[in-house]
Amino acid sequence: MAEAMGLRERKKRQTAMRIWRTALDLFIERGFDKVSVAEIAEAAEVSKMTVFNYFGTKEDLVMGPMEEHGDDPARAVRDREPGESAVDAVRRQFLEMVASRDPSVGLHHEPRMSQIRQLLDTTPVLMQRGYVFMMRSTELLEQALKADGGDAMTAEIAAAQLIAARNALIGENHRRMLAGDPPDTVAADAVAVANRAFDMIEDGLGAYGTRLS
Repeated sequence: MAEAMGLRERKKRQTAMRIWRTALDLFIERGFDKVSVAEIAEAAEVSKMTVFNYFGTKEDLVMGPMEEHGDDPARAVRDREPGESAVDAVRRQFLEMVASRDPSVGLHHEPRMSQIRQLLDTTPVLMQRGYVFMMRSTELLEQALKADGGDAMTAEIAAAQLIAARNALIGENHRRMLAGDPPDTVAADAVAVANRAFDMIEDGLGAYGTRLS
């Protein structure tokens, strides 16, 4: 039974990946708005209903993997160690993701990922979805900052600054990857750039968000 369940799960993952890759190839080639879900289904050799079973909307085909990381900054703050400030926690997590070449921070060996970013920046409906994603990520971080008794105004300001810094850093990584810079070179430079960005926030926020116990 366990072996059968494992096989079914692998097949489901394979199907989802085939649909996702097929959709992205079509979007990159022709533009997001000019590709229908029916065309994606036909190219992936599945039914239209199967596409919707795996991805609730057409936009989910692009945004879904990104939105899985919306809670990352808030999680860094929730899991921070005693004596570690909110800025240091978000910085540490970001640098760990840079070190592991995490695609969610713009570092990858897959050219398709940079093309996806370009697609996001040129498609109005995806830009709007991206804005909603950013606001939701900011809200989650703000809630995490307030959980230890921080005042609402400072939490709102801190969350906005930290998310803005992360987004700028990720955008720079994507820009350089799209320009053809080697991932290892981008990652090495990203460490210095990230430290400079978080230092700027730390100078303004100081020890805000330091967990006392």
